[in-house]
Amino acid sequence: MHNDLRTHRKPWSLAFVAEPKEVAVLRRLMRLHLNLWGLPEVVGDAQLCVTELVSNVITHVGTGTPTTLAVSMNGAHLRIEIQDPDTRALPTLLQSGVDSEGGRGMALVDATAVRWGVELHGDRKVTWCELAPVADLPVSMHDSPRLSRAEGLLELYRAEVPSSAANAGSHRLSLARAEEAAIAIITDLLLWLHGRGRDADELLDRAQTHFEAEARTSA
Repeated sequence: MHNDLRTHRKPWSLAFVAEPKEVAVLRRLMRLHLNLWGLPEVVGDAQLCVTELVSNVITHVGTGTPTTLAVSMNGAHLRIEIQDPDTRALPTLLQSGVDSEGGRGMALVDATAVRWGVELHGDRKVTWCELAPVADLPVSMHDSPRLSRAEGLLELYRAEVPSSAANAGSHRLSLARAEEAAIAIITDLLLWLHGRGRDADELLDRAQTHFEAEARTSA
């Protein structure tokens, strides 16, 4: 595969119910997508911002609130949005002491993000933040058995992943279709492991460690 998957960063969103147990799922999805986008160095900051923004909804709007996470690129910045239906409970940055819980979450977002804000719409509010731009690093895409196997898997999944981005007459995967197929493969594997009582987070951590080691070797 001669194209670099991470050059295509298609916006994505996910509707969920704001509950503490969902935070771990959202953090895992952020890591998955940002690694696919070629932005592993911002995973930690992005996970922190998602955690604090969702916790803010849980605390100030209420557990069980229908909420949406939206992630996109705004130029070179990574933009994270949390949408909820309460236009009255607005996030506030407080100059609070170390013993005060109020405002601490947004203080972390403020310290991590380049900028953040709140947009009010008729039926919802959008709390957003943007992380600092990260320069793309060149990635070696020389042929290897692992890359060949990965491309084979993507080809197998192509027919199973609906996408308007695929060209009808194309014999190669578009970047958008390849990204969707990769996410489908990883999701199916995690569901398979979960169904057999394995810890998906632990296995993702192990896979990430192997990936980073091999990426350093091939750089």
